[in-house]
Amino acid sequence: MPAPFQLLASHPALDFVNTLDNRFVAGGPCELLNEYSDLLAFAQQSALVDARQADALMKRSESAAAAKALRRARELREAFAAVLYATEDKDRSPPAACLEVLQRHFREAQNHQELAWRRTGTGKDAAWQAQWHWGRFETDLELPIWALATSTMSLLTSDAMEHVHACNSETCRWVFLDTSKNHSRRWCDMKICGNRMKARRFQARQ
Repeated sequence: MPAPFQLLASHPALDFVNTLDNRFVAGGPCELLNEYSDLLAFAQQSALVDARQADALMKRSESAAAAKALRRARELREAFAAVLYATEDKDRSPPAACLEVLQRHFREAQNHQELAWRRTGTGKDAAWQAQWHWGRFETDLELPIWALATSTMSLLTSDAMEHVHACNSETCRWVFLDTSKNHSRRWCDMKICGNRMKARRFQARQ
């Protein structure tokens, strides 16, 4: 069975932004997160929640609380998207209101993490260390949002932001983290947007 989402961005927080497809197309955007189950599927495919957690949350995916969680997830996504597309334009600053939304989500995620003392590795490499985990909150319907907020915060406050770009195709504009050796990536996927743009240029020359 094919994976439900195309994860091309090299970072889950950026793939999350891309779940609103055709964002700048005249016909309007295409929402890929239509149900809470879609949010769960994305979080699991992105390795932000595991199968056990997803199965537990799926049992309540039709509830009013799940619908509210989906709306909050979209709020997080759109706030981060506004920041990213603003920073693509070097003369614009991210909207203050969107930064406030992100800050609220980041704090909520941090408030639902618990510190645990765990053993890592085996044999001579075994060691004990403190780790953050979701603990008693891992079956809360907000878990995917907290996981996504944590991922977003990690990226937004890192030097990697310098290499976050939007696809050069004006009809795509998916965001991605350029991890290429010389940081020259221009497309979300060369096989999709890159080849399509090459074909258009070829046709224009004929």
